[in-house]
Amino acid sequence: MAKERKEQKTDEREPGDAGRAGSIEAGSRGEAPARQGASGGGKGQKDAAKGLDARLLWRIIFYLAPYKLWVAIAFVTVITAAFLGPLVPKLVQVAIDRYVVPGDLDGLNGHIVILILVLTGEALLSFFNAYLTQWIGQQAIYDLRTKVFDHILRQPLSFFNKTPIGRLITRVTSDVESLSNVLSAGVVTILGDMFKLIFIAYFMFSLNWVLALVTLAVLPIMIRVTFWFRAVVRDQYRETRKQVARLNAFLQEHVTGMSIVQLFGREREEADRFSKINDDHRVAQIKTIFYFALFWPAIDLIASTALGLVIWVGGLRALGGTLTLGVLVAFIQYARQFFDPIRNLSDQYNTLQSAMAGAERIFDLLDDDQALTVAESPKPLARLSGRIEFDHVWFSYAAPAGYDAEADPDGVEWVLRDVSFVVEPGQTVAVVGATGAGKTTIISLLLRFYDIQRGSIRVDGVDIRELDLSQLRRHIGLVLQDVFLFSGSVHRNVTLENDEISSETVQAAARAIGADRFIDRLPEGYDQEVRERGLSLSHGQRQMLSFVRALVYDPEILVLDEATSSVDTETEEAIQTALETLMKGRTSMVIAHRLSTIKHADVILVMHRGQIREQGRHDELLALDGLYRRLYDLQYRDQEAMSS
Repeated sequence: MAKERKEQKTDEREPGDAGRAGSIEAGSRGEAPARQGASGGGKGQKDAAKGLDARLLWRIIFYLAPYKLWVAIAFVTVITAAFLGPLVPKLVQVAIDRYVVPGDLDGLNGHIVILILVLTGEALLSFFNAYLTQWIGQQAIYDLRTKVFDHILRQPLSFFNKTPIGRLITRVTSDVESLSNVLSAGVVTILGDMFKLIFIAYFMFSLNWVLALVTLAVLPIMIRVTFWFRAVVRDQYRETRKQVARLNAFLQEHVTGMSIVQLFGREREEADRFSKINDDHRVAQIKTIFYFALFWPAIDLIASTALGLVIWVGGLRALGGTLTLGVLVAFIQYARQFFDPIRNLSDQYNTLQSAMAGAERIFDLLDDDQALTVAESPKPLARLSGRIEFDHVWFSYAAPAGYDAEADPDGVEWVLRDVSFVVEPGQTVAVVGATGAGKTTIISLLLRFYDIQRGSIRVDGVDIRELDLSQLRRHIGLVLQDVFLFSGSVHRNVTLENDEISSETVQAAARAIGADRFIDRLPEGYDQEVRERGLSLSHGQRQMLSFVRALVYDPEILVLDEATSSVDTETEEAIQTALETLMKGRTSMVIAHRLSTIKHADVILVMHRGQIREQGRHDELLALDGLYRRLYDLQYRDQEAMSS
């Protein structure tokens, strides 16, 4: 039995997130109710409020580990540059007191050469460090974004039923990008600024400790202002990230469902809803801008106050003859320099606050791993004979894996209840029943899109939980009613860029299905580009391509879920003719509403409220005069009424 999944984290629902309903069935026929909630930031936000910034920061810095040699080089260059910067005022002081005041022109010329070399070295090191840190940061961002996407790919369909697509897009794009500055220049720059402060303080105290203390006198005020800013801006950054996620979720959902919006004339209402969400985002951004607009002038005012104090105290001492002109000029420069790294540290801290808001959401996503449990040593899967066995299977979208269905059979809403059947190799088995009976759930479980709560599903006598997921699905060809095509060529959509599938294999599969007739009429044939979701093709053409896509992998098991329900009669006849040949020698499971398409199935399973009520051949089930007969009569009565 698969281990129980980790307890799912909760997150606040955001307007625009609704509408991601239920299961794979719920999306097409409503067999399972939508579940609310999503992986996300509820717990992370509470933790952040408790001051777990260090934990998040270390998790971010972890992505710099593969580039530690380059990070070390960046540290050396930034510390060297941090020393050369404060060295300049010291050289200016020496130039004034030792050469300008005494009038030593030759000594001044030589000293200026040294000063130019120092400035040139600082500039070159700054350039090298800026490029190197950005290169390191982009490498780390690439690794993090790849890890987030790989994590999303591992999640089961139940995860996507509960998580809005727009929210996931935000995590992979803007939330990851918010960490860019921290991973590129953030850590190195912070260290460089700290060393620069140390070097400036050293030179100031070595020149005149009184003026050094005067310069540092305003630090308590600056620290107090900085901590106030920290307190308010962290929450505001988090609110801004939340509003960005709301915008993305709303846009993705409504662009995808634009035909429904226009069909029911809801443009004005949806525009009003978007305006409200957009306004919330605007307000959050303006609040952030307000705090920045208040913070930076306050810092500048404090720095200017320190500079004024230095000029006042230093000027009085210089007039009294206790301070040289060179030292006063140097201290004026140091007073300006000293607050530059403090400003930079404040800026880096602000960047860090923004990154923390994104990091909370990213790591909440990464920590919420609902991936299906896989066997430590999966059993090898060679060519299948195609035997399928459902053994007392209980399943609910609401119950966790390992739920005791026997002890509490009425504790959840069961989609399948104690379902058992066997499909022998080479047989064609049809599954019929009313909407919500559990038909599509059967194939979702066979492909292990979800884990069952009780019982077992075996392929060739091996429990599917003991098999490698990719290997299991490699041997099963699935064609759904709702066909999804990617932007790209016809050939790419058939092969999904699998280099092992040749063009000849694709063309042979297309001929077997009959799809070659419309593909050959396309301007560029198999190289014809199809727009996003295949909108440049008719529904019937997309359905035909989905058959070709399934068949090029030569699966031992074919699963057809309402595969011909949305095509015209002529296309359906062509597909049925091709399928009779293609299904020969393969185990086939057919989910169908139109009973006329499965009359010749070896076994027909009649589902009702998650249970198998009848099974047998077409004629046998009609003779029972039970549920199948009623479905058959109802369907043909409707067809006769439509024809009349």
